[in-house]
Amino acid sequence: MRVLLCHNYYQQAGGEDPVFADEAWLLESRGHQVVPYTLHNRQVDRMRRWDLACKTVWNRQSYRELRQLIRRQRPALMHCHNTFPLISPSCYAAARAEGIPVVQTLHNFRLLCPSALLLRKGKPCEDCLGRVVAWPGTLHQCYRKDWKASAVVTAMLSTHWLLGTWTRQVNRYIALSDFARQKFIRGGLPAGRIAVKPNCVVPDPGPGDGQGGYAVFVGRLSQEKGIATLLAAWRQLAGQVPLKIVGDGPLREQVQASAAGSSGVQWLGRQPIAEVLAVIGGAAFLVMPSICYESFGRTIIEAYAKGTPVLASRLGAMAELVDHGRTGLLFTPGDPEDLAKAVRQFVSDVPALKMRRAAREEYEARYTAESNYQLLMTIYARALGDAGTRITEEDMLRSSSRPPAWNLPAGGPAR
Repeated sequence: MRVLLCHNYYQQAGGEDPVFADEAWLLESRGHQVVPYTLHNRQVDRMRRWDLACKTVWNRQSYRELRQLIRRQRPALMHCHNTFPLISPSCYAAARAEGIPVVQTLHNFRLLCPSALLLRKGKPCEDCLGRVVAWPGTLHQCYRKDWKASAVVTAMLSTHWLLGTWTRQVNRYIALSDFARQKFIRGGLPAGRIAVKPNCVVPDPGPGDGQGGYAVFVGRLSQEKGIATLLAAWRQLAGQVPLKIVGDGPLREQVQASAAGSSGVQWLGRQPIAEVLAVIGGAAFLVMPSICYESFGRTIIEAYAKGTPVLASRLGAMAELVDHGRTGLLFTPGDPEDLAKAVRQFVSDVPALKMRRAAREEYEARYTAESNYQLLMTIYARALGDAGTRITEEDMLRSSSRPPAWNLPAGGPAR
């Protein structure tokens, strides 16, 4: 089967970028042909503001390019990851005009919230949830703290809610957790079209030994990721457990200042995925202190793949992914004292080896390439069925003998 994969890369690499590569590899490794269509947000810096605003709502160029690409390659369906801002919702109309079904992965809450986070002033915010016109997002300058930019995103969302783009032009949606699915249903997407398929970790990196004696945080150094909570908790712990921080972002200076002090914090910066997984595997536990809901939490399943327990905020998808007392511990979001308490509890009371086995078992049960592939094929089969193509799930799962057409490295996805 030939699949058109669409993705708009971010200026700073985010969690959606490796998922796009993972799913391309997943398809190619099982004999399907991937046709990529990608744009990159580095183009934004060279664009006039008005041109960017127009393309965010409807990009005529990407519409034309996609129609031409579909006519040349004749994919069975189009699967979109991120389309914001440059690909734009015009991609769905292009696929519809050429008669192929559309699958859209809901990596964040962009369709419901101009900031995509459902977060304002450090607290979960649902003021725009279910509104055709997300005017609170403009009023509070939720996108980049800029009312003009917020107005553009609001205009894009409102235009396509009014046109029925989200409800009529996408055949199937993929939510990454049941928590996220429920939010999207409340926001107005048709419940019958939203399937839950978590991300996966491919290839299997194998379990680590957890003998490093340190905690690890992996992610963007930004407010919504709970960096302030993390650093405050480690000041309270006063070096009781060393902390390695992997990642980069706008709060880099705060992390650097903490690392320069005596709180047992070490900042490793951005690292290649192989090194990230090695650091996670050697950690006693991973910390995910986000103060936003999170639609999934990719670092949690990377930790599970390495057999590393997770201490996470009792919030959103994190509370769904972490089984308190079995695969990790949950703490009150935004509360450094409760995080420090959870760390002390882990060090003093938790049977670490038992919890490591449970974390690895969770990966093997739910987040491997094979289980993810079968879920993906089921969703594709239903999307094709929506479009009138008769194909069974068994047909979808049969691997083709055709060699991979997209130049991905053997043994795993590009990073």
